[in-house]
Amino acid sequence: MDKFLIVTNQDKDRELRVTKEIKKYIESRDCTCHLAEPLVGTDPLQTGYTDMSKLQEDVDCVIVLGGDGTFIQTVRDFAGLDIPMVGVNMGTVGFLAAIDVDGLHDGIDALIDGKFSIQQRIMLLGQVYREGRRLQKSIAFNDVIVTRSGFSRLVELKIYVNDQLLDIYAADGVIVSTPTGSTGYNLSAGGPVVFPETEMMIITPICPHSLSARSVVVSAQAKIKIEVGRRRKTQKEEALVTYDGQTVWELESSDVVEIVQASTKVPIVNIRQKSFCDILRNKMKNV
Repeated sequence: MDKFLIVTNQDKDRELRVTKEIKKYIESRDCTCHLAEPLVGTDPLQTGYTDMSKLQEDVDCVIVLGGDGTFIQTVRDFAGLDIPMVGVNMGTVGFLAAIDVDGLHDGIDALIDGKFSIQQRIMLLGQVYREGRRLQKSIAFNDVIVTRSGFSRLVELKIYVNDQLLDIYAADGVIVSTPTGSTGYNLSAGGPVVFPETEMMIITPICPHSLSARSVVVSAQAKIKIEVGRRRKTQKEEALVTYDGQTVWELESSDVVEIVQASTKVPIVNIRQKSFCDILRNKMKNV
């Protein structure tokens, strides 16, 4: 790799000190490096950290400075472009970052010298249907979540896998997670941790009113449908679907959220010497 683009969360690197250090070091290795231009006057979590209309055409690797939230939004921005991405952790947990700030030069050297591997991570495609008509769609790197809205009571959610009824949850919501997202909200809700290079989807209820409801792992080729039921005859259910906690859509009773594996995958650069088990153990003990 010798052509780089840096995407920076300026809330994490306010004076661009780390960003400029990386750029200077890359250029000292006789490689090219550009800084992504942000969208001016917008919320990055809604619109992204990069003005994609000004993207350099020839990029070998995108270096993302920030936390996991920054990395996820950047993945969504660059989805479908098939450009390898690597994170520099300037957040808290940093499951998605392969480079720590105190190991910047070693990490950049590994990229330039070809001492890395690429993992292809799956994404999800979610689509909202009302009376058979598609209203909305979006992609997710971590998870698609259907939850109750505001102060509403438990919401009834009917879960179908390949058009077969799996279960009916009276719950605060349900998470459909990728393996990458299994260490996020899915884990907090009691779901399993899945190695990120695998291809599957995890269905995890959120605070179900049940003694038996558990997570279910299904093939990445499965089709999951979540139908919002009606628990009260006199009031519409209030529910939301969120994609990676960033894109939100309001749902009504009988709305259906269909979730499948997206057609695009995300090439993630791996330069770590530690195993995923080491990373998981070390990260979680510090949370």
